[in-house]
Amino acid sequence: MDNQYTVGDYLLDRLSFSGISELFGVPGDYNLTFLDSVINHQQITWVGCTNELNAAYGADGYARTKGIGALLTTFGVGELSALNGIAGSFAEYVPVIHIVGAPALASQCKGELLHHTLGDGNFGHFMRMSQPVSVAQAALTPENALSEIDRVIEEVLYHSRPGYILLPSDVAALPVSTRAHALPARQPPFSPSSLDAFVAAAETQLRGAKRVSLLADFLADRFDVKAALEEWMEEVPLPHATLLMGKGLFNEQQTNFAGTYSGAGSAASTREAIEGADVVINVGVKFTDTITAGFTQQLPDGKCIDLQPFSARVGDQIFHQLPVAKTVSVLHRLTAELASGWQSYTVKRTALPAAHEGHFGQYEFWQQIQDFLQPGDILVAEQGTACFGAAALNLPEDCQFVVQPLWGSIGFTLPAAFGVQIAAPARRVVLLIGDGSAQLTLQGLGAAIRYGLPPVIFVINNDGYTVERAIHGETQRYNDIAQWNWTQFPSAFGGKDVFTARADSPQALKEAIEKASAHRQMAWIEVVLPKMDIPELLSSVTKSLAKRNSGQ
Repeated sequence: MDNQYTVGDYLLDRLSFSGISELFGVPGDYNLTFLDSVINHQQITWVGCTNELNAAYGADGYARTKGIGALLTTFGVGELSALNGIAGSFAEYVPVIHIVGAPALASQCKGELLHHTLGDGNFGHFMRMSQPVSVAQAALTPENALSEIDRVIEEVLYHSRPGYILLPSDVAALPVSTRAHALPARQPPFSPSSLDAFVAAAETQLRGAKRVSLLADFLADRFDVKAALEEWMEEVPLPHATLLMGKGLFNEQQTNFAGTYSGAGSAASTREAIEGADVVINVGVKFTDTITAGFTQQLPDGKCIDLQPFSARVGDQIFHQLPVAKTVSVLHRLTAELASGWQSYTVKRTALPAAHEGHFGQYEFWQQIQDFLQPGDILVAEQGTACFGAAALNLPEDCQFVVQPLWGSIGFTLPAAFGVQIAAPARRVVLLIGDGSAQLTLQGLGAAIRYGLPPVIFVINNDGYTVERAIHGETQRYNDIAQWNWTQFPSAFGGKDVFTARADSPQALKEAIEKASAHRQMAWIEVVLPKMDIPELLSSVTKSLAKRNSGQ
């Protein structure tokens, strides 16, 4: 019996065939038997986390790097703790499979008043709570287990969004005769006639243009056209930029890369390169408030060709059943044919603001971070001064950028960086996180130490919730936080070999960075910056948020 192939084994094999090699989570009595199968699995490695929220964040960071992730929680208390992280994955199109160990079906059928329930005999509450933040949900039974596992995983991969699998403890242990195998990816619907109509409309608009630019965002990465976009921009000399969520899509060292576009918050050269064109090709773009400095983009529909994952638009014409890989390919060919007839445009790159002699603030910090970054790094930047300051960086080649400006759950990046490093053990992970954010998920540092991971972590200590101060209540005590001795945490969490430093001057930061770079080990560097010193882009964003929050 011990060697029988079970529903749990089938689920783990399907995860493995989908590209998952690590499963994040926290044990609980309803998932313990299934966890034995996880431990015994040859391709899946268990990654124990300090709490379920951190597990969800870790699976999210892993999925952003590897293409898909998964976590395991227990029923009720565990899954609800993870739900905030899953919601962020849903909002930002990150494919994460959430497996919930549930009470045995026999107990559910009897309506027993079990622990981790609401005490009403109803075991469906929590799956219903997960429905708005998952593209597919399944409560496994002996009759449907294998087909439902396949269905949920297929939906997750197709939509690039989370899925939910409720796994009762007795169902997980059921023997099955069918073994899992790799399934072909589900293909989106495609209409050749729709493509022909789209090409005709796009060609008409492009032929009438004198200048054309391209703007891409995170959905281009989520739906696997990053490589195609890079090839396109290498061949066709279009000025191009990303929004903050899509930063890292392009080789930012390329001549025609214009920077990070943020509407009115953009550098003048970036704004002119994008908004000054007669036609702007948008690829995988979502204009949200924080990344456009309050919807200040000047890109009317009439001048845009917009490519989305499953459709496209030219002006006010919408074309359905068009996968983005198809539309990127045809526009690549079309622009290559027409580019000789357009005005050449030289992108004027904007350098970071110069550091001030004898001063230590945002400008001085970002200058040193710019010099510190290397090709191949993965930069993880927390919502706040970290991500909006990082928007102005000129990323080295092959540098991935992880940020969460749409969902914007502070504390996300510390456990997310843990997941990123698990997914990419050979790459250097650099985390930038504020002191207020770090207080929410600091336990993630303990998990990273436990697994011997070597990220370089900069804790920006600017004495509280600086973003909130900039929006409202600069001196109010609700924006204050407890003053922690940051450099002592690695030791408290068992980090005997962690390099720690406190930098309160440009020279101290320079020395800390040099020492952190000397060896591949975890580095934990507290950077002390002025309380109300914020990046220029963040100033534009917070003014916009303050105005909108007041109802203006």
